[in-house]
Amino acid sequence: MPALLITVTLTGLLMSMASAQTSTNPEPDAQLRALLATPGDPARGKKAFATCEGCHRKNASGRSDGTIPRLTGQHASVVVKQVLDIRAGRRSNPSMQPFVVDPAFTMTHLVDIAAYLQALPFEGSIGKGPGTDLARGKELYERDCAACHGASGQGDAAKFYPMVSAQHYRYLLREVIAIRDGSRGNSNAEMVKVVKPYTPAEIEAVSDYMSQMAPPKP
Repeated sequence: MPALLITVTLTGLLMSMASAQTSTNPEPDAQLRALLATPGDPARGKKAFATCEGCHRKNASGRSDGTIPRLTGQHASVVVKQVLDIRAGRRSNPSMQPFVVDPAFTMTHLVDIAAYLQALPFEGSIGKGPGTDLARGKELYERDCAACHGASGQGDAAKFYPMVSAQHYRYLLREVIAIRDGSRGNSNAEMVKVVKPYTPAEIEAVSDYMSQMAPPKP
């Protein structure tokens, strides 16, 4: 089973950077660096994730209405990074913030859950977009997104770029809009520049295209 030990040799989310308006490849802070060097235990993570299932569902498939992202197969580094950002107030997530600041939620829980999610196989259906302008979505993705998130949407674990393939359309749509408008909090500065001039139709098209991408093979 994969461990949480992430090195710069790893390749591969929303959406996932160091802090608001940071550089493309941020330097992890001390706490994050220490957690990434700590092997997670997927078996323990499965038990700890039970407290998350009410929202994220038992198979971590999220919700197709866009309120909850799919987390299956997401890079452990991305999960750890985003939770730390929410805890620190760098990323705005009012529904999740009370859970991750609860003293009962330890950093051991975090690294174990991240390892568990990274190892989970894909199950359940994906809330895909309407598929009405995939050609334009593909054009935008290949021009503006693939360099960081990968040609197949696989993301980059070492740089904290999330896997975006097979993510729910409405979640992608919501997050891209939040990044464009500055309401997400920990948006990557380069990504803000990219999506700032997008029209609503272009945001819909590129989000639709990402939702149609097949999940990576195990």
